[in-house]
Amino acid sequence: MFGRGAKKSDNTRYYDILGVSKNAGVDEIKKAYRKAAIKNHPDKGGDPEKFKELAQAYEVLSDPEKREIYDEYGEDALKEGMGGGAGTHDPFDIFQSFFGGGNPFGGGSGGRGRRQRRGEDVIHPLKVSLEEMYSGTTKKLSLSRNVICSKCNGKGSKSGSSMKCGGCQGSGMKVTIRQLGPSMIQQMQQPCNECKGTGETISDKDRCPQCKGDKVVPEKKVLEVHVEKGMQNGQKITFPGEADEAPDMITGDIVFVLQQKEHPKFKRKGDDLFVDHTLTLTEALCGFQFILTHLDGRQLLIKSNPGEVVKPDQFKAINDEGMPAYQRPFMKGKLYIHFIVDFPDSLSPEQVKALEAILPPRQKSQYSDMEIDECEETTLHDVNIEEEMRRKRAHQQEAYEEDGDDMHGGAQRVQCAQQ
Repeated sequence: MFGRGAKKSDNTRYYDILGVSKNAGVDEIKKAYRKAAIKNHPDKGGDPEKFKELAQAYEVLSDPEKREIYDEYGEDALKEGMGGGAGTHDPFDIFQSFFGGGNPFGGGSGGRGRRQRRGEDVIHPLKVSLEEMYSGTTKKLSLSRNVICSKCNGKGSKSGSSMKCGGCQGSGMKVTIRQLGPSMIQQMQQPCNECKGTGETISDKDRCPQCKGDKVVPEKKVLEVHVEKGMQNGQKITFPGEADEAPDMITGDIVFVLQQKEHPKFKRKGDDLFVDHTLTLTEALCGFQFILTHLDGRQLLIKSNPGEVVKPDQFKAINDEGMPAYQRPFMKGKLYIHFIVDFPDSLSPEQVKALEAILPPRQKSQYSDMEIDECEETTLHDVNIEEEMRRKRAHQQEAYEEDGDDMHGGAQRVQCAQQ
């Protein structure tokens, strides 16, 4: 078309900028530009130069004639005027044209057009185990979302035109008034049911055969959610621009909120881990040794120091065996072990004598035999203090209710006597 003397130059850079192959179709190029342009838009704190390059690449590769010249002769051929030039349009105009006009981020580009609405974010809870937060994991999730119809480019009609809805006069909303009573009315605003809040109607004959006039079609997509080591309960993992698409609207994000499952053994507090372990009285006094299986499957040998006595409710810590710090996985918190000592229910006289011979002697009594003889003897009983208090509260509540009934009954009797 341009003769054999045309100089050939780089014809891959635009594909690299958009992150697509040279065989990419129009839809793939559109999707790549949409995602990258939203991410790199200057009004969202993106790189202006990267945003400009994306617009140049999309302008060329979305135009069949320019793309053919670029593939054959490269970037220099377009710059020299073949096919109308490359990158001659304002990158913001290209962005606005792609998304249906207007500046989607509120006029940060020199007041170019009206502000475009942003679609709602889609929030998904994601249950993860403590083991997965300790070691990290990747979960593949299949989701369904709406994407702009590729056949009609989100117009909803074959011709690309639509009419103003007569039911709401193009506003997309209807106001209804309801009579609640004398001189009382209620005014409510709700989306128009005739146009589904779009403000437009499309004739049945002109409806797009692919989306049936809805402008969007359902699409299934698999997202890989990377749960990094040390992530916290409630932390969010965001996929920008992956929510439902809609014409003239910036696509919202898909947000996964981590929900940590309760672990049967370990408790987490920040970057520290806590675990309970019960010792017999013999182990607490004479030493212990046990194996603890960690969250990543490692076996830790836990043992006391020679001659060490462990007291009930005592805590001991192991450094660098807690949770890894988020984005600093080589730094870890502490693993705290809470020791519970299981005392025997009773001892035989022989066991008491044996223990008295080993243990430190009892404290000498500060009372004389005469003082003790003059005291009244008592008997100690085993109790479940929580159950005891619950029963007392229930009894007090019953007594209070009975007193209330007596007071009402007495008042009625006094009234009858006065009559």
